[in-house]
Amino acid sequence: MSSYKRISERIEELRIDNPRNATSGLRWVNVNNAGKAEINYLRKNYNFDLAHLRSIAASILSQRPKIFRGSKYLFLILHFPSIKDGRIFSAEVDFFIGHGFLVSAHNNNLSALNQFFSISKKDPNSLASYHIESSAILLHEILGNLINDCYRLLDENSLEIKHVEELIFSRKQKSAVEKILLLRRNIINIRKIMQNHKNILKELSDMKSSLVDKSVIKESYNKLVEDSKRLWEMLDNQNEMIEVLNNTNESLTNTQMNTIMKTLTVFSVIVFPLNLLAAIFGMNALRMPLVEHQYGFWLIVALMILGALFMLAIFKWKRWI
Repeated sequence: MSSYKRISERIEELRIDNPRNATSGLRWVNVNNAGKAEINYLRKNYNFDLAHLRSIAASILSQRPKIFRGSKYLFLILHFPSIKDGRIFSAEVDFFIGHGFLVSAHNNNLSALNQFFSISKKDPNSLASYHIESSAILLHEILGNLINDCYRLLDENSLEIKHVEELIFSRKQKSAVEKILLLRRNIINIRKIMQNHKNILKELSDMKSSLVDKSVIKESYNKLVEDSKRLWEMLDNQNEMIEVLNNTNESLTNTQMNTIMKTLTVFSVIVFPLNLLAAIFGMNALRMPLVEHQYGFWLIVALMILGALFMLAIFKWKRWI
């Protein structure tokens, strides 16, 4: 029968055992934030290579996915996007896959993996690996769940893109710019994280298992390859959409700026005759016309108004306003 055991604060073990099968069952060990104690446990119970164990506890993430095929187990490093405070970052997960066991290790950044482990321990019968107790099938289920979580992130991006569109056409360009920059950054990060998945999944499709026919494994992982391709296509579409919205936002901002500059220019030109007349009659030269007239002030004001109206008429005639 299937059973769950918490080995330590950071290590959980789910034993998947279908009594109808003649096999000895399958163990899934999930390690969060591996440290020295966790490395010692895995070294003692599974005899993994020390270099691989050190990599799961390293503070610096691996810069690219890796796959190592040993005589007793397969070691795999993959990256998946995770979100925190609206920003996408790379979360690393390491797998040790061998006959009758699978070990997953990550730094608690992949909530989707922990959630899937919790669901599995509550209802192990729902797992395909319960019916076929193969670590290759269990790995396929885990990766499928993590890839499905990527769709959730892309759906959130789509909602944000729609919100940006509403901001742009509501003339809230400043708010739109901030969201566009964040979306572009998130999309670029997801693309960087996911760009090598297709090749790794193709390599995994060649895995061998004594419990499962090779064609079944190949077909299962080929579906993940197709999911990875669809993710990439969605990312391309979102990238194009955000570029279009960015160009639209820039065009509206430029149009708004041009309108402001046009208004200021028209205002300054209309006011020009007023300034000119004020400067001329302000020179205090002898025998200035109209200055000593009893209605001189009002005559000068009338000249200023006529000059402004004349400039306004020219702008109207030229259809500049």
